[in-house]
Amino acid sequence: MSYFTAVLARTGRAWTVHDLDLDSEGDLKELASDLRDLNDSDEPVLLLLEREDAWWAVVRVDGEEDPRVFVSDIAGAAASSYAALLDVDSDSVDDVAPGTCGGDLDLLVDLGTSTEALQEMCDDPPLPMDALAAVAEAAGFGEILDSLR
Repeated sequence: MSYFTAVLARTGRAWTVHDLDLDSEGDLKELASDLRDLNDSDEPVLLLLEREDAWWAVVRVDGEEDPRVFVSDIAGAAASSYAALLDVDSDSVDDVAPGTCGGDLDLLVDLGTSTEALQEMCDDPPLPMDALAAVAEAAGFGEILDSLR
């Protein structure tokens, strides 16, 4: 399975790219701690995760606040090797229809992607690559994300 990941941290108006080996992360708590270590401020650090044309996710930490997660297909994510990082358990999603979004629909509001826009992406899902491009463009790091692909 092919995955694309990007980790970006904002300082002021600038976004910087960071390397993070997701395979060495055990769970969401450990991931959040490592994401926090990438930024000395309380500004957002985002992990963008995309699995081919199947699903995508965003993990966000702001300083010491609890991590926030959005997943475009919780059943698909639960069946993946990244389930623990996204805090989705395959046992808890047995009754969830494939393609059902889950998590925090508000996690990108202050970065330009409204709750309604994210819900629309759930209702009429774009390709994961296009969804993340729209999120990146709205947040001001579209060109950076493009350069990583």
